Amino acid sequence: GKQDYKKTRPMLRATRLKAEAKKTALGVKEVALVLVAILIFLLAFYAFFYLNISDEVDLDLDPDEN
Repeated sequence: GKQDYKKTRPMLRATRLKAEAKKTALGVKEVALVLVAILIFLLAFYAFFYLNISDEVDLDLDPDEN
């Protein structure tokens, strides 16, 4: 900004790099949301396969018991 003309060149570079880092850095919220979404997806995937396998096992066991 206008007040930056008083600063030396290294200070300007440092403040610019700091601003860019802040702009590109992922926030804690974003990381947490992504992790939660992945966990929910994995749990749903696991539950789906677990239920399918348990149903098949139950169907296979029924004729043997009779």
